[in-house]
Amino acid sequence: MSAIKGQWVQIHRILLDIGERAPSVPEDTKNVPLELRIRGFLIEEKAEVGEMVTVETASGRRVHGKLEFVEPTHEHNFGDNIPELSEAGIELTRWLTGGDRDAE
Repeated sequence: MSAIKGQWVQIHRILLDIGERAPSVPEDTKNVPLELRIRGFLIEEKAEVGEMVTVETASGRRVHGKLEFVEPTHEHNFGDNIPELSEAGIELTRWLTGGDRDAE
């Protein structure tokens, strides 16, 4: 897949290889590289996934790395609904506002 200048992309870069990590990190952490994944706007005119590119982040930083995704999606969420938390939110709102507004 290819991207064009100004398109929102995600890059990847290895910051520290295995063996370069601090000696104080846990054993399972020592056995993997420290990786960076960051999103920004492509600076190059055109690039293919897998090529080294430069992006400009939303804060204006320029970062180099391997193009990983073009127009990446947001994959995070806030988990399953917890009914007790919904009820607690309603109770808290009533408490903070001084009572049940619907009763007025």
